[in-house]
Amino acid sequence: MSARGEDRGLISAADRRRPLVRWTLGSGQVLILVLLALAGLGPILWLAKAAISQPHDIASNPLGLWTGQPQWQNIETAWSRLRVGPALINTVWVALGNWAVSVLVATTGGYALAILRPRYAKIIDGALLATLFIPGVISLVPLYLTVIDVPIVGGTLINTYWAIWLPAGASAFNVIITGRFFAQLPAELFEAARIDGVGNFRMFTSLVLPLSGPIIGVVSLLSIIAAWREYLWPKLVLPDRTKQPLSVMLPSIRDNVQINLFMAGLLISVVLPIIIFLLFQRYFLRGAGLAGGIKG
Repeated sequence: MSARGEDRGLISAADRRRPLVRWTLGSGQVLILVLLALAGLGPILWLAKAAISQPHDIASNPLGLWTGQPQWQNIETAWSRLRVGPALINTVWVALGNWAVSVLVATTGGYALAILRPRYAKIIDGALLATLFIPGVISLVPLYLTVIDVPIVGGTLINTYWAIWLPAGASAFNVIITGRFFAQLPAELFEAARIDGVGNFRMFTSLVLPLSGPIIGVVSLLSIIAAWREYLWPKLVLPDRTKQPLSVMLPSIRDNVQINLFMAGLLISVVLPIIIFLLFQRYFLRGAGLAGGIKG
């Protein structure tokens, strides 16, 4: 590359060699990283501090870096008195069902549209894209009427986790990004498999799925986090308090418990999603670009 090409940009290569410029750039990068770390970790650290504080400490010094007398027993008290344990189990159960149904629908739907490519694939793909422009609140009433009286099959899904799992699986966004990922796989692999007489089902299970780790990681993370934070829909379809997840249970008791115990319950509820993100972050970061770069 020529020197003229290297000089393109806000700061030329020659300017970067100057000590003052290097120091300024380095300091700016460190400052930005520190601010990003504070923005990301600050709320979680404050929540952890509030969870082991006394109520008057939270009210009198909410921005304090540390509490005067840590109340570590708040975590245990919140677990037992607020019944966080059963609600956490419900949340895990909801998240696992969301994950299984979402991954199944996204991979099979994406495989059908991107690899099998039926004649009407473009029509379905366009319809899926169109649904992304429809606000979710518009479909809330029709969806609720559907789970109250399931068409053809009959019966109701109210107070069953299927009322949450099935709508979660019908995610057009997951199908679209999974199909875009499958479309980027080498076509030669599928041509060679068809020449060898491999059927569509075996090609899906033996060829496509082993290559789909990044996009499955993305869909898994999105579906689990969505299940963990969803409030309105579980509240509507799970009126039985013994089946409600943390996202519904905690807001319903916030006015009846001390603020430090409520914060301890919130802290317990965010620990598992953080662990899940740390486990899936490699796949998520590898495939996250697909979520922001969908092509028509």
